[in-house]
Amino acid sequence: MTEQSWDRQDAGDARVGARGAGEAGGRCVRPEEARAWEALVATARRTAAEGLVVGTSGNVSVRVGDTVLVTPSGVPYDRLTPEDVTGVGLDGRQVLGTLVPTSELPLHLAVYRTTGARAVVHTHAVHATAVSTLVRELPPIHYMAAALGGPVRVAPYAAYGTDELAENMLHALAGRSGCLLRNHGTLTHGATLDQAYDRTAQLEWMCRLWLTASSVPGLTPSLLTEEQLAEVGEKLRGYGQKS
Repeated sequence: MTEQSWDRQDAGDARVGARGAGEAGGRCVRPEEARAWEALVATARRTAAEGLVVGTSGNVSVRVGDTVLVTPSGVPYDRLTPEDVTGVGLDGRQVLGTLVPTSELPLHLAVYRTTGARAVVHTHAVHATAVSTLVRELPPIHYMAAALGGPVRVAPYAAYGTDELAENMLHALAGRSGCLLRNHGTLTHGATLDQAYDRTAQLEWMCRLWLTASSVPGLTPSLLTEEQLAEVGEKLRGYGQKS
């Protein structure tokens, strides 16, 4: 399948392909799920292109109704096609596709079960992962921490793919839209794939900023106060174009 398969120039062929994938997993792929899968794959490829993951590490998901579309386990993102739609219910039961969902499925489902998130991005970004080994909370080096709800916490280590890791993550996410996973990576969520991805990118940038500033011999980075972050949090509520 070439990149042109995503152009949807032949809608009939696309529908046939989607039906085939859906039937293999128990039901047909709905049009909104096919569109969401295309966006999911584009986001997953972006995490690799921008250096937030290496190989098949990390994973991405998006919620459509009560179905969670998620990247499959061990499949390079550049090989995913419209026929590879992989989806599960909120109970973890596979309802779409035949590829095995990511081993980090418990992380994604825990977020959807406990928040209003519609998208989740998990990466092994190098600077963020480095910070996760050094501190229990990313020092408030920049006001964009307010965009994630406040200082970013580090979830205690647990083996990947476990309910323990998912539980640790939920504690770190309380009141936040992103966290670090100790000796592991990042997890962010949002109302859209773009928002979840942007939060991941901001988190990695802040970690890189703190590591850079704190590496200067004899100097200590200045940090923002809770009041300063709260002020920015209020300003961000009205940020951007009005719909």
